Amino acid sequence: MTPTVYFVIPCYNEEEVLPETVRRLTDKLHAMQEQSLASSDSRILLVDDGSKDKTWDIISRLHGDDSAVEGIKLAHNRGHQNALLCGLMTAMESCDCAISLDADLQDDIEVLDEFVQKYLDGCDVVYGVRNKRDTDTVFKRTTAVGFYKVMKLLGVDVVFNHADYRLMSKRALEGLSEYGEVNLFLRGIVPLIGYRSDYVTYDRHERFAGESKYPLKKMISFALDGITSFSVKPLKLISNLGILISVLSVFGLLYALISYFAGWAVSGWTAIVCSIWLLGGLQMLCLGVVGGYIGKIYSEVKARPRYRIEEHLKHK
Repeated sequence: MTPTVYFVIPCYNEEEVLPETVRRLTDKLHAMQEQSLASSDSRILLVDDGSKDKTWDIISRLHGDDSAVEGIKLAHNRGHQNALLCGLMTAMESCDCAISLDADLQDDIEVLDEFVQKYLDGCDVVYGVRNKRDTDTVFKRTTAVGFYKVMKLLGVDVVFNHADYRLMSKRALEGLSEYGEVNLFLRGIVPLIGYRSDYVTYDRHERFAGESKYPLKKMISFALDGITSFSVKPLKLISNLGILISVLSVFGLLYALISYFAGWAVSGWTAIVCSIWLLGGLQMLCLGVVGGYIGKIYSEVKARPRYRIEEHLKHK
């Protein structure tokens, strides 16, 4: 049976690259249909995440020109993960499987056949894994590798060198819909769903046009979201750090008492000031980490909608 495949693409200010992205994906979709890897009901679903440029105008025009192109406009910018989730949950209603990818043409679409073939072989989740990071700067490559290692160290099950280029079957999407957290980190949630999985390796290309939507500030925020959403080990580390400092403080107190009674003590402020600054800094750091977790709880308890659809362009 030929599967109905949806390509789900979150878009934010992608007016420069979007026409070329859709052109290439349309050609690829037609080729897959000829090989019986995608049915005639397969679609390209573009999710506009509150873009400030002409992204939605372009999506509307592409929808009018091609029956395979559908569009969703979110009422407000909700971030990449929420926009992606919106697209996946919408696609779930009509597809047999959905493949998420970025709009910047960095993900190699030539391996889409391999994704679907592994799905036909029985896999519910297929991860796109990068062969290498030659196109990244040294800084980005180093920080990315460090991020995956830290996540593994903290006990978070993530796929190394995998972003959000993946295939999910309808059954896997239904499993994903059961996860109701507001603080989304799909790279950590998807492996928790279970089911049979595999991966496809590919080479990531340079961005076709436009600028990256993940500058350093967003990358750091995304990494912290991933850590605090899936691991409580930082809180345990704080507890262990508190125990260690308490033990060291006892030894320091004993040394101070011995020095006082032995007559070794000298007047001075350097050691006192250094100790105050050190302990004060550690306390502020620990409070910051705890505050981060409290902030997550605050967001989850409010349970606000993760996205709201303003307009949905689809062909009957």
